[in-house]
Amino acid sequence: MTAKLRKKIRTCPSGYLRKQIFILLHIKSEDMKARIITIGDEITTGYIENTNATWICRRLTESGITVEYVLAVGDTPESIQNAVELAIAGTDIVIITGGLGPTRDDITKTTLTNFFNSELVFNEQVFQDISRLFASRGFAMSELNRKQAMVPANCRVIRNLIGTAPAMVFTHGKTQLFSLPGVPFEMKRLMTDSILPELKKNLNQATVFKTVMIQGIGESHLAELLSNWENALPKDIKLSYLPSPGIIKLRFSSTGSDIKTVEEHIQTEIRKLNKIIPGYIFGYEDITMEAAIGKLLNTTQQSLCTAESCTGGYIAHLLTSVPGSSAYFKGSVVAYSNDIKNNELGVSKETLDTKGAVSQETAELMAGGALKKFGCDYAIATTGIAGPDGATPGKPVGTVWIAIASASQIHSEKFQFGDDRQRNIRRSAVTALNLLRKRIEKENFPQSFGL
Repeated sequence: MTAKLRKKIRTCPSGYLRKQIFILLHIKSEDMKARIITIGDEITTGYIENTNATWICRRLTESGITVEYVLAVGDTPESIQNAVELAIAGTDIVIITGGLGPTRDDITKTTLTNFFNSELVFNEQVFQDISRLFASRGFAMSELNRKQAMVPANCRVIRNLIGTAPAMVFTHGKTQLFSLPGVPFEMKRLMTDSILPELKKNLNQATVFKTVMIQGIGESHLAELLSNWENALPKDIKLSYLPSPGIIKLRFSSTGSDIKTVEEHIQTEIRKLNKIIPGYIFGYEDITMEAAIGKLLNTTQQSLCTAESCTGGYIAHLLTSVPGSSAYFKGSVVAYSNDIKNNELGVSKETLDTKGAVSQETAELMAGGALKKFGCDYAIATTGIAGPDGATPGKPVGTVWIAIASASQIHSEKFQFGDDRQRNIRRSAVTALNLLRKRIEKENFPQSFGL
């Protein structure tokens, strides 16, 4: 560590950050390590999420590379230079994204040129790539775009065939620094096609991730059910709970030199998990609930419709976001008002007056009315109080009735969610889809699913 770098760490205004940087710089391990810098005022001011860093962290980790930390800095030469000086000391890989476009605030290239004591030179290959890109889109190249063909003399260029800014690679001792454009689809293509394959050549092990998707149980209750199994997990397998509204992901990870052996090791534990909570698992590897429903309906060659009040068409939106959903999804009635519930779904005014729009009777009549209206095999109905207002005595915000109808029966359940409107809509939707999943499995695959 240089004396200049030690001084920067000592004068860092945050004692906690200073301590963490010191620890990270002194970690000793045989693993390949990486540090990530994302550049842009739009990130440091909170106007956009740092999705590039999230994506890169995951891909590096899956490749068996340990990510030590992520830094986000603004669009100033001093911020970028300080971040590079901290990150480049004592690690294997530094990945920078952002600041490589044609506008005035894209200063990463000039800052790196100065940092590595270089000069900008014209690169004919980069110029040809930019020219072809503009010609293919029917645009004229501006002088600002021509300047993007100027690159530091001491960097290695990685061609960017879908954008105007190439990736640049610098070597500093044992450390490689990769500077990538901040446009997400360009960054991902460069990482996937060029950088990750290059890095993997120097690795002798990889990390395997497996995800189990769970719905219908709270995180604390799930942890109780799994406590004995979790305590007996092999030490080389890590388990993470990743909750989101209505869904919990259980993520397994393990590292080894033989990927097939590591995968089988994890699958052994997943098979044990299936025996403990079979009714709560709806899929694997980040499959969405709506995609799982689509697979089931494609397999059974059955159809679905929805009648939605409190979810406002959100269930239909989820279902139609899946490619090929027209094969099984027939349509929806967004029955937000009582008049639509009555006129379009056949919910009687007497039921609405005596039982209320948020009631078991209304939910079941909505589901039955949709089933008849669309001629489907299954119908989902939702009615509830999403909030923040609308509560009545005995029906607080978050009260939701969900009904599932098929030719054989109509079944409904009452749920009490929270007081946040958007979370209530999301939880109502995924819960409704999960109830449908269980009904389809019970009616079509009772032995296979143990229901």
